[in-house]
Amino acid sequence: MSDDFDLSAPELTPEDLLVLEDPRFTEESVALVTGAASGIGQATAVALAANGLTVVGADVDEDGLAETDGLIDEFDLPGPYHPVETDLTDDDAVDAVVEAAAEQGDLRYVANIAGMQHIDPIAEFPMKKYDLLTDIMLRAPFYTAKRAMPHIRETEDGVGAIANMSSVHGHYATQAKPAYITAKHGITGLTRSIAAEGEGDLRGFSVSVGYVLTPLMVNQIRDTAAERGISEQEVVEDVMLGQARTKEMMTPAEVANLFVFGFSSHASHLNGGDLCFDGGYTTTYE
Repeated sequence: MSDDFDLSAPELTPEDLLVLEDPRFTEESVALVTGAASGIGQATAVALAANGLTVVGADVDEDGLAETDGLIDEFDLPGPYHPVETDLTDDDAVDAVVEAAAEQGDLRYVANIAGMQHIDPIAEFPMKKYDLLTDIMLRAPFYTAKRAMPHIRETEDGVGAIANMSSVHGHYATQAKPAYITAKHGITGLTRSIAAEGEGDLRGFSVSVGYVLTPLMVNQIRDTAAERGISEQEVVEDVMLGQARTKEMMTPAEVANLFVFGFSSHASHLNGGDLCFDGGYTTTYE
């Protein structure tokens, strides 16, 4: 093991962000991003603002939404940003944030990113945690799509996309994450259903990644190291990335860039499919 192992969430910079030329990446086009207060959702909101889109950020964390606003302002990005404190388990709140997004211009894009985790085997899994997790990670994306799809269809050309955050756990199962795995497998069905009903112009796609170095993940790594009596580097390289071929965790910006690409006209044939950037998790084994 090296002595220079650095366990810290990477600082987001403008240079990290993918910026594409796209005729619909303008201030008139609106992107709704859930989970926009931290991690992947925050990076995605910032990346879409960097591409000139009007971004509506939804999250229950008001302070985190303000932090996202601060990053967009600090980077002097062209896209306007509108934070909306939103409890995704409340249908009325989802109604309100979708309408708020539609009021800002042509609602074309939705990034369903908000998520949570709870680790327990099925026999011991608290049903309140199961209900909360699946409400946030499966029911809320379904309901958000239900409310957003008519607005996307009402744009001049009806072109847009709904992107859902999946995971390597949407492709296979490991122990003690049954609710998360159930939700992510369900996201695959939702994504394909959106594609089936979108008539080609309104696309659905998902994004699957392995472990991403977010602030929450840093805490999980430290807790796992203490629990198992091993180093933080061993947790990352052996426990978390043991099955992957790439021995570095992804950054939130790298995941955000997949949403940017997926929304763009460069991805017009990405419909019902999954952008799986997992370092070899699901396609290789020893």
